[in-house]
Amino acid sequence: MGYDGGGALSSNEDLDSEEPNAAQNPEEGKSCENEEEKEKKESGSQSSEHDGKYFVIPKGKAMCDKGTTFPNFKVTSHQKHYWNDAEGQADYLAVTEDDLTFNPPAAPFGSCSVKNGNPCTFAPAGKWQKPYKKVKVMGKSCLTEASELMCIIGGKITVLKHGQQSEAGKSNVKKASAKEQHVYNPLVYFEEFQEEINGNEAEVW
Repeated sequence: MGYDGGGALSSNEDLDSEEPNAAQNPEEGKSCENEEEKEKKESGSQSSEHDGKYFVIPKGKAMCDKGTTFPNFKVTSHQKHYWNDAEGQADYLAVTEDDLTFNPPAAPFGSCSVKNGNPCTFAPAGKWQKPYKKVKVMGKSCLTEASELMCIIGGKITVLKHGQQSEAGKSNVKKASAKEQHVYNPLVYFEEFQEEINGNEAEVW
């Protein structure tokens, strides 16, 4: 079963019970906000550090406070669940607390200031900290933009970019104001574009 853009996962839900593709509406990124709102209503608790944060995918970028480059994430803990992708592409796998390698694997963070500018020799000090424990893949908590990982050399790795992107869909085009769009894009005849989109939909039906 796929999850659409507005779907919220219930507390402590393990995605193992779902089919391989946890697909997301391509018009929106998958975040924790709806889940956190539900949790706060049920428990009356204070806001969480994961409020409004997005889940991380391999297309995202990691950052070390002692490094100089920003590698992509690499998923090795599973090949089962995806965020914001209905086709099951590897670039959209859910990054979990057990995914401790990066791409490129050699000197992933470039030069290390702790080592006086010598190449990075990243070695994780345990699992990722601050994962989103209410959503798990094969028993492993998923990462969000709030997650952190320590390196035994002395660096702290954080999420620079989550990797998900919002894309304008047909519903966005229909709702957009042609007059307003003309201000932003005076060379584009937006009304004709809307008619073309509507015409294409009519042909499909």
